[in-house]
Amino acid sequence: MLALRLIILIFLLILTGCSQKSSPGSRLNKLTIGIVSYGQQKQSFDQYLELKNYLSVKLNTVIELEPAYNEVKAKKRIQSQQWDVVFAPPGLAALAVSQQQYKPLVSLEGGENTISVIVVLADSSITDLPSLQGKIFALGQPGSATGYYFPLYNLYGLTLESVKLAPTPKKTPYWIYQQEVAAGALSLAKYNRYRQDYPQKSFRILHTDIHSVPNGSIIVSPSLDSEQQQQIYLAVSEADSELIESLGYLPDEPVPEYEYLIQVVTRVIPISQRIREKPARLYETN
Repeated sequence: MLALRLIILIFLLILTGCSQKSSPGSRLNKLTIGIVSYGQQKQSFDQYLELKNYLSVKLNTVIELEPAYNEVKAKKRIQSQQWDVVFAPPGLAALAVSQQQYKPLVSLEGGENTISVIVVLADSSITDLPSLQGKIFALGQPGSATGYYFPLYNLYGLTLESVKLAPTPKKTPYWIYQQEVAAGALSLAKYNRYRQDYPQKSFRILHTDIHSVPNGSIIVSPSLDSEQQQQIYLAVSEADSELIESLGYLPDEPVPEYEYLIQVVTRVIPISQRIREKPARLYETN
């Protein structure tokens, strides 16, 4: 009888151990990592391939990389929670945090040039924001803080002839240079980068937003429990320093605060559908 009891006890202990190992709260069967590539899918995939291989081993799970062409496609993935981990630019991060309950896990690099500017041709007759009344304007993709939310916030109250949505930040200075639009918005960093593709002094900054945009974040889906989120945080924090630097994230820095950006997004959303109208009335009507 004692031997039988001992056998039963051992059997129960084995079952308990197996149950703990297969607990859904601690398991990471597969992770899909989303990144915004701005049309450079191959480059983004290659850049993150080392991270994919590292996390596959570190977390003992299948890792999938999914670049998105722009913030619109990324927004759809986040809304459906198809991405477990996202390297999210600021606007997309604020949207995911406020509307889809994603959690910022690690800050991405930012910088003093992460501010929104509105640009015109150097010889344009436009001298201030009210001068944009009745003009054609280029916004970035919905989800972009510098190209979409902040400029819409600053243009609130105007009526534009129409709005064009640039598929990538690179397209905005091109449209301005070709005079397809009178002005356009993008980040100061992107402006400084892409204006080099044109003759010197082709453009002029019409308006600079006074608010620095918070850094983007590595955000995680609410479908992952706290234990799984902690596993991911430890894994990315313990990565090789060269890998961390190449991907531009800051595991030792506090995560960004998105309160003000969320206020901007909340203010802009009621008029966001109007940008597809002609004319585009950037204000609320009863």
